[in-house]
Amino acid sequence: MDLKDLKIQYLEHLEIEKNRSPKTMENYGRYLDRFLQFAKVSGPSGITEDLIRQYRLYLNRLKDSEGNPLKKVTQNYHIIALRSFLKYLAKRDIKSVSAEKVELGKQEEREVTFLETDELERLLKSPKGDSLDVLRDRAILGTLFSTGMRVSELCSLDRDKIDTTRGELSIRGKGSKIRVVFLSDEAKGNINKYLDKRSDIDEALFIRIPKTNIFSKNSNLRLTPRSIQRIVEKHATKAGIVGKNVSPHTLRHSYATDLLRNGADIRSVQSMLGHSSVTTTQIYTHVTDKQLREIHKKFHNKNR
Repeated sequence: MDLKDLKIQYLEHLEIEKNRSPKTMENYGRYLDRFLQFAKVSGPSGITEDLIRQYRLYLNRLKDSEGNPLKKVTQNYHIIALRSFLKYLAKRDIKSVSAEKVELGKQEEREVTFLETDELERLLKSPKGDSLDVLRDRAILGTLFSTGMRVSELCSLDRDKIDTTRGELSIRGKGSKIRVVFLSDEAKGNINKYLDKRSDIDEALFIRIPKTNIFSKNSNLRLTPRSIQRIVEKHATKAGIVGKNVSPHTLRHSYATDLLRNGADIRSVQSMLGHSSVTTTQIYTHVTDKQLREIHKKFHNKNR
């Protein structure tokens, strides 16, 4: 069977049986296309261990349009997609190289950017005034930090699903997994003030606000992740935060760091972040380890 046809069937399998998001299928499709263009083999039996080794060398030496090499994590995304495709072939009893023989490369540790307490305070207080866009921005920043949501999860929120009395809501995260997140009292108050001032009928919680404040009945007002990114960047600049690229994900990092620094156990933080593996959550332990070193240096053996 032709590999291109098998790739299409595999992506359909991800969509139907695995219920993967359109974005995941788009990424996997792109990664597999790169492999097929490199491999130049027509059938699954043409995929060998040596071919995959050559492909990994190709990825490692590949440069983008600006002459930068692919990051190790990006190289691994390509290999993860290929491994998943090989597992699918094995499940259908189609002969090819075993997925178990394809190992991921060791990748560099992820750098975690988070805000210190004073920076966080300045950022959350940056939106000043009581106009609708200011109230919206204050609610966005407060919700991101209070819940640790991903920006895509924040954009998907509908206002009729928000219960500011209970202060908790169920959100659908990566892999369509549902988890509960919690709103602080301050975040609940910010959302209520923002919603009280809205006069539109759009179902989205966070929306674009026309300069005239006159809303069209038919327009889709839901904010995109890029719009949220710009809002966060704007207020980070206003708050005078320098030397850090502040994004919605920075607030997610700050949320996790805040929980761990204050004694939360890593499994609880894993659950609240919606990580499928605790290994992902462990990137934050480097931050708390640093804090422990500083405490040790300050307080240990002071009598000598």
